[in-house]
Amino acid sequence: MEPGNETQLSRFLLLGFSEDPALQPLICGLFLSMYLVTVAGNLLIVLAILSDPHLHTPMYFFLSNLSLVDICFTSTTVPKMLVNIQTQSQAISYAGCITQMFFFLLFVELDNFLLAVMAYDRFVAICHPLHYTVIMNPRLCMQLVLVCWVISVLHALLQSLMVLRLSFCTYLEIPHFFCELNQVAQLACSDTFLNDMVMYIAIILLAIGPLAGILYSYSKIVSSIRAIPSAQGKYKAFSTCASHLSVVSLFYCTGLGVYLSSAVTHDSHSTATASVMYTVVTPMLNPFIYSLRNTDVKRALKTLFRVNP
Repeated sequence: MEPGNETQLSRFLLLGFSEDPALQPLICGLFLSMYLVTVAGNLLIVLAILSDPHLHTPMYFFLSNLSLVDICFTSTTVPKMLVNIQTQSQAISYAGCITQMFFFLLFVELDNFLLAVMAYDRFVAICHPLHYTVIMNPRLCMQLVLVCWVISVLHALLQSLMVLRLSFCTYLEIPHFFCELNQVAQLACSDTFLNDMVMYIAIILLAIGPLAGILYSYSKIVSSIRAIPSAQGKYKAFSTCASHLSVVSLFYCTGLGVYLSSAVTHDSHSTATASVMYTVVTPMLNPFIYSLRNTDVKRALKTLFRVNP
């Protein structure tokens, strides 16, 4: 689009999944249900961990942080979409779009880094069990979470400032249900080469880096488990990281699937539908994975509701 078409930017239009009015109540009901389940499930995990002294360990400290981040992650996108459906408006202000983009990037990176930190925690617990309490001391745990926050905030701030330097044209429709960084940048009239370079470098450093750390940790974990002589010992060691491995697989497989599908199909509406998997479905399923596969969490939840085992 020619630079001559630039205008004073005040808002974007989020096209969502469908413009069919008959489907809007169904979409609203579905996402409202998933959002409430996500918030309730993750909040219960946090309350169960806080209320049970037996769960005041590094693994559950990181899990409680992950649950809080998942609540914020989903709250960044879904409530705005529900409001737009109820008001029959697709508009989001320019400032609102940049703000939503900032918090989305912040919480998705926090998810990413916390999963890597949790993998390191499992690596220390299984590969160096005798030194676990010394290595994973409360001070280190707090420092690891703080580093996750600092890097995520700086990255989200950088990407948001990079978008602020762009000028936009009259075509301001985003074929998504939230302000996704790549979709917004594609609407710019000005040159986006620098934005693209920063985006790709960030993906390499901040996505592939933690994933490589997770893969390395689990390669060492598998080697240690194989060295355990008894089958019962192997099962017990593996069960301590099975829930985390399930969550990691769900998060990265759905996220990778979204970006691979967008690269292959170039269909923005299909990409928006696929992105529901890692923006809404994954945070919703995480509490179920940790509660159904973890006897400690199940016991804490029963205690929280005053239900005898």
